Amino acid sequence: MHQPISATLRDQTLELLASGAATNRGDLVEALQVAPSTVTAVVRRLIEEGVLEEEGVGRSTGGRRPRILRLRDTDGVLAVAELGGRHARVGLCGPGGALRVSEEVPIEIGAGPKHIFDVVSETFDRLRESVAPGQPLLGAGVALPGPVEFPSGRIVGAARMPGWSSGDPAKILANSFGGLIAPVIVDNDAKAAALGEFATRDDEPGDMIYVKAGTGIGACLVTDGQIFRGGRGLSGDVTHVRVADSGERRCSCGGRGCLETVASGAALARQLAEQGAPDMSLNDIMVAVNDGDPAVVTAVRQAGRLLGVALSGLVNFLNPRAVVVGGALSSLDVYVAATRGMLYERCLPSMTQSLTIEASVAGPDAALVGLGRLLRSTVSS
Repeated sequence: MHQPISATLRDQTLELLASGAATNRGDLVEALQVAPSTVTAVVRRLIEEGVLEEEGVGRSTGGRRPRILRLRDTDGVLAVAELGGRHARVGLCGPGGALRVSEEVPIEIGAGPKHIFDVVSETFDRLRESVAPGQPLLGAGVALPGPVEFPSGRIVGAARMPGWSSGDPAKILANSFGGLIAPVIVDNDAKAAALGEFATRDDEPGDMIYVKAGTGIGACLVTDGQIFRGGRGLSGDVTHVRVADSGERRCSCGGRGCLETVASGAALARQLAEQGAPDMSLNDIMVAVNDGDPAVVTAVRQAGRLLGVALSGLVNFLNPRAVVVGGALSSLDVYVAATRGMLYERCLPSMTQSLTIEASVAGPDAALVGLGRLLRSTVSS
């Protein structure tokens, strides 16, 4: 039997070869900073799987001329999509999992899975026709803004997704692609985005708490390059963590004082409306902050502070190397800075001494990148 290969090491090897940063085993040893025997084991396994092939020899630097490694030319594309309350971000990945193109289209999450997955399928077909005409579909993945059992893909108690709790989303997704037999993945949006964020970073952040702060709030722990999923795949639900100074507002889950009610984009829109501001979308709030509107800036700063309160216990307990804030609100410096300030205030000095707290570098395509990585592993296994 083969010894298991670290998913992180596998991904890094494929990325180095795909980008041209490495072309042979020696390059991989130098770039990965691991033993030659480790690189040999990884390369041998990938060759056996049909992912890599050796061809020709490179220039000698004093010893035996190195064999050139390259990814096998494989026809096909992967369909990926992240759903929000009122938009879907749809993308096309190559067979290696790299995102090639993405597009945002309007949806209403309450329309239910069949209608929305049909929209996703139609958008993907249009993207494929313009970028990779005639290429076969190798797999499809969707990230949802609610708790998702993994790997079954079933939704559990999604208060913000009416009409989604019954049925089998993975089966409906496959049917939307014409009865797709290839691998289909349905995952939580924060988990997919966390994986995409981890993969995008040049310097591996170690154990990382990723928070997706947009209309709602989700989170995920990445440890040793892997998503920590918990017993049913439902880990990371900071949305319903009870927060002091929340005002005991009623939450969509039926409880009171949840983080969602004070630190999310939806909460900010409601709070500003209560203060007499006109109805504001999340985009309107972001524009107002960038314009320096004092009332909106104050509200956003307080929301960031309350996110920091909710995360402080996790940081003290888990001792991560990084806390990364993604989602739409991560583009607002005042929100991220307020979260950072509260973490420094509430956490033990020993926990923040080497802690990185910053906004996402993967941006709005983070979940699509993460789904591409998940599908690549599934398709090539």
